[in-house]
Amino acid sequence: MADIYRLYCERKTELDHLAESIQSGWKIFMDAPLGQPLGLIRAIETRVKQRKLEGITFHILLDAYRYFCYQEPDAGRILGVSWFSGAGARDGINRGCGDMMPFNYHEGPELLRKDVRLDAWILQAAPMDEEGYFNTCNGSLGKVLLEQCPHIYVQVNENLPKVCGAPRIHITQIEKLAEKTEPLLSLPVFPGDEISTKIGELVAERIPDGATVQFGIGAIPDAVGKALKNKRHLGIHTELLTNRMIELMEAGAVDNSKKPIDTGVSVAAFALGSQHMYETVDSNPYFRFLSVDYVNEPNVIAEIPNFMSINSALEVDFFGQVCAESIGTRHISGTGGQLDFVRGANASAGGKSFICFPSTAENGTVSRIKPILTPGAIVTTGKNESDYIVTEYGVAKMRGNTVRQRTEQLINIAHPKFREELKFAARKRYLI
Repeated sequence: MADIYRLYCERKTELDHLAESIQSGWKIFMDAPLGQPLGLIRAIETRVKQRKLEGITFHILLDAYRYFCYQEPDAGRILGVSWFSGAGARDGINRGCGDMMPFNYHEGPELLRKDVRLDAWILQAAPMDEEGYFNTCNGSLGKVLLEQCPHIYVQVNENLPKVCGAPRIHITQIEKLAEKTEPLLSLPVFPGDEISTKIGELVAERIPDGATVQFGIGAIPDAVGKALKNKRHLGIHTELLTNRMIELMEAGAVDNSKKPIDTGVSVAAFALGSQHMYETVDSNPYFRFLSVDYVNEPNVIAEIPNFMSINSALEVDFFGQVCAESIGTRHISGTGGQLDFVRGANASAGGKSFICFPSTAENGTVSRIKPILTPGAIVTTGKNESDYIVTEYGVAKMRGNTVRQRTEQLINIAHPKFREELKFAARKRYLI
């Protein structure tokens, strides 16, 4: 133990001094939000603003914060590359102040091994244990980052939960560390509305007891989770662990007893939610946070019967093509794990994939169901892979139905005020 403590003291410094270790031209990765070291990031940004660093590229899995690297063009001094694009990156990318990395989440480890060279991984971690290990609090991409990054810098945050399954970093693998305890990013349960509640009910009606579910964050996923509270023996195998999933466990709806793999355990790549969630998962063996090339791997998902994938979209066309990433050419988000879970659910015995959204956008002035996608729109889930499309007006089945059959069903779940113009467009193409 004395040697471990000595190694810790040798590597310990202040955040400002730690930031001085970052070299111009480096490519730096930050994983899921709980692992993003805000104090260290601010120290690095200060050095960039002081023109002591240039040519820095931040690769960020999910931008939960509005980082400096997305705020203004910076003459080559700093660039943010978003791998999923939260609200923190969206505006910057659309103004030319950032870039994005197209990829399917489960392929991230392979991408980092073969195609993307990194210089450093910066993260926050829970305090060191008596064996000299730091818990990284995420499954996600941690394993491959530990393998591939020659420089690892850690901000130690006492508020971080220590979660089961996440990669651990030994003190000997860390170049430098600094202690800075900060509040964790906390998200409340999203308030429901009439539309999201109806969509949640429509989805929940089609999910049997004993199914395994995946859904994310937002009004509609939260509504689905709320509507599942009276189910029994549900399982959780999900990219993102959410507040609603904790509620389902506490309500007795989830026990993971029917899963043939990871039986009795909720599996996720990372978590994002309330302080109550973080306290619940802390050192809890009933949760396991694993590498995304396992969690999101379609072949792994397919091993779980009755797998139910619930995702969102921005618009869908008559073919059943799903756009979840852009409005025309305007960037909104990344692919994330949508296609991973769609493919896994489609291959699961009894599995179903639901793509859910309100029938209209822009205060009811635009239909999200369209004859063709908005020019420039990105196809996230292709026509051959979309399964159930859900709005507040009903459910349309894509798989096993022809384009004409899809068109008719999609028009029937569009907002009533747009149905006649959708029918007119369909007639022009001989689809009805």
